[in-house]
Amino acid sequence: MSIVVIIVAAILTLAAAGTIYRIAAGPSLLDRVIAADVLLAIFGASLATEMAMNKHTDNLALLVVLTVIGFIGSVTVARFVAHRKEEG
Repeated sequence: MSIVVIIVAAILTLAAAGTIYRIAAGPSLLDRVIAADVLLAIFGASLATEMAMNKHTDNLALLVVLTVIGFIGSVTVARFVAHRKEEG
């Protein structure tokens, strides 16, 4: 099990590093917002991995809140972009 956790941690770290790069160097605001949403999903995945590894559900409420914030943020940005394209 520890080998699997190390592999998952390495993959999540590489994904987070790529996402942080996209936030810093994204060509548009929409790219940066999507990358921030992906970073929130990566953080949620790492939190779920930690809970599975230690066999507890202490951070389940935090995971649910992160998921709701990510969903609301994505829907808000999508509506803003759709409204902005109708005007232009």
